Amino acid sequence: MHRENLLDASGILEGESGLPVLPPILDEGLQKAVFTHPGLSNNNKTTYDRLEILGDAYIELIATKLVWDRFQDIPSGRISQIRELLVKNETLSEYATKYGLDRRASVPQGYLDQPKRWTKTKGDIFEAYVAAVILSNPAQGFKLAESWLTQLWLPKLTELGTQKSTLQAKEALSKKVMAKGVKLDYIDELPPVTSKGGMQTFFIGVYFTGWGWNRRHLGSGQGRNKAIAGDEAAKQALRNNPLIDEIAEKKRLLGTETKTKSMVD
Repeated sequence: MHRENLLDASGILEGESGLPVLPPILDEGLQKAVFTHPGLSNNNKTTYDRLEILGDAYIELIATKLVWDRFQDIPSGRISQIRELLVKNETLSEYATKYGLDRRASVPQGYLDQPKRWTKTKGDIFEAYVAAVILSNPAQGFKLAESWLTQLWLPKLTELGTQKSTLQAKEALSKKVMAKGVKLDYIDELPPVTSKGGMQTFFIGVYFTGWGWNRRHLGSGQGRNKAIAGDEAAKQALRNNPLIDEIAEKKRLLGTETKTKSMVD
């Protein structure tokens, strides 16, 4: 199946409103290869088969350097987590859709009816595009790609920077019910759902164990990542009256008993 929409140059370069300008591919052969699925040709030089591997490496490098520079006080594990948010297939697929790269793709028949495979294909096309930008402009290509991707990722990084101040329900719930011998578990209640645009929705539930309760469900939430979904679950838990007040009262009474016993001893 050949699926292509040849947009004019200005439309492609500007993409969707609010997005940074898409850098051009200066080589016609590379540009055609970017949008050609490997299943349509036995010649890997005319498809994105090799390009997406190189593009993946460039994207990983640029993302790692960006996170390293922007978050200088976080450990290596957290750097990897943030980088994964930037470079995962769902994110790259979303960008490919917003820029209309998917509308220029030539793919085998039936691909559009397979959401997971189509999401990966769009991510591969995006990776191939990055490689082609760099290869077609040896002097300035990497610099252009790095600048473009940095601007593209900034909203996600800004969101991460403010997330600590906005996601406060989990902390509030812990203060309300946590004590020695009890625990809160945040559990995936359903598998993540991926939309046609490549965006994921996560479903998290929070459960309380202790003082006679065993994995008692307090609340559920959903969001575009696990942190948001977990915080939404905590918000629902804080509104779960009278149960949450009963647990908090149990904590208060046990705390009073402990203090009294300590004074007597």
